[in-house]
Formats: sequence, structure tokens, C-alpha cells
Amino acid sequence: MIGRLNHVAIAVRDIAQAAEVYRDILGARVSEVVPQPEHGVSTVFITLPNAKIELLEPLGAGSPIEKFLERNPDGGIHHLCYEVDDIQAARERLKATGARVLGDGEPKIGAHGKPVLFLHPKDFCGTLVEIEQA
Repeated sequence: MIGRLNHVAIAVRDIAQAAEVYRDILGARVSEVVPQPEHGVSTVFITLPNAKIELLEPLGAGSPIEKFLERNPDGGIHHLCYEVDDIQAARERLKATGARVLGDGEPKIGAHGKPVLFLHPKDFCGTLVEIEQA
């Protein structure tokens, strides 16, 4: 059901500093910072030959990333995102197996402009999983 790894998301306190590390130390191609107010984050994407890294910084009060950073003050891996061919079919298959879809269960438009869903980490070896329409 899942396709290729789309991105690994890393929560950070200072997105400009984190982007600098990837650009200046690791020599990666780094996007501009893009505020995503509907998701409560600002994002930067680092393009790799086989996937992306998404840096996430809290944006505004109540950001879901802020709670993660309270538990992990130095930041860290927040979630993995896998592509699926049909997000509606994937959701139904996951729910039929007992996997929990977070939120209201309806896909939202993610940072790439495509429908996404998040899956409960307790159902996936302690890892928050995002699925994105390919």
C-alpha cells in the first residue's frame, strides 16, 4: 500500500539555524521558509536525491510542534511521510485493520498541496506517520 518515502520531518526551535546547518555544513539544497498557518508550523524542505527532509518550526500559539519540543527540547524526528496512490482507499484499508487516523479522519491539504492524513504513533511502532496522495 505505501509507496516511496516522501520525507522525514524534523521539529526544530530555530528553522533558520537548522536550514543553515543543512545548507552550509552538509551542502544540501534548502528551500525558503514557508509559513503554514493552517498547520501551525513554518516549513523548510531539503531536497535529497531519493527523498526530502522537512524542517518544522512552531508558528503561533497552539502549534502542535510546540508540544513535541516541550518533550524534546533539542528537537528531533517528528514524523515520516509515505506516498500512497489513493489516500481514500488507504484510509479505509488502514481503518479496517484497526489503525487510528488522527483528526476528523478527512484528508487535509499538506505542505506540498496534496491531501494528507496522520496516523497514530501507537499503531506504528511509536512513530507518527503521515500518508500523502502521490
